[in-house]
Amino acid sequence: MKEIDARGLACPAPVLQTRAVLQDESPDRIRVVLDNPASQQNVQRFLESRGFRTLLETRGADYRVIGTLSDDEASTTSKPAAKSKMETEIKKIMVMCATDRIGFGDDDLGLKLMINFVRTLKEMGTELWRLVLVNNGVKLAIEGSEVLEDLQAYEKDGLKILVCGTCLDHFSLLEQKRVGETTNMLDIVTAMQVADKVVSI
Repeated sequence: MKEIDARGLACPAPVLQTRAVLQDESPDRIRVVLDNPASQQNVQRFLESRGFRTLLETRGADYRVIGTLSDDEASTTSKPAAKSKMETEIKKIMVMCATDRIGFGDDDLGLKLMINFVRTLKEMGTELWRLVLVNNGVKLAIEGSEVLEDLQAYEKDGLKILVCGTCLDHFSLLEQKRVGETTNMLDIVTAMQVADKVVSI
């Protein structure tokens, strides 16, 4: 089994290191050792996106993510699904929120504007492809957020919400996140490349 020691590395370094090993060595089994929950979630989700079945072990302060790739999964993941005509015609818009308030001058007004903004995003319909929350924007996804129910409804309807793990760690909010996927800068940059348009708030 290939083992990667990614302890002490900040996101997205553990995911980048894991991706490099998969590209260079194509192992069927891999173990990634990490020392923080944000990196653990990012690496585990990355491996699962590549067709690995994952198992999480904890030893002391360490997280060990073990990924296993079967022959069936390898053949399935090597063949990307063809996109339908409808999928290729729909515009993919990524909205990035780096704040939990809009504008400067009055925080109460800024919060009201952000609440209205999030609740009005549904008017974008199927063109709203990704919602990315970074910096203070991650506070929109935590317990007690005034738009938490709105975001949970968006996610239930199929919107992918990416919440920056480094930012959650910085504000000590990882355990309070209630919606979205804990993500890293690699996922965010990749989403920007794929999106037809990026809107930053």
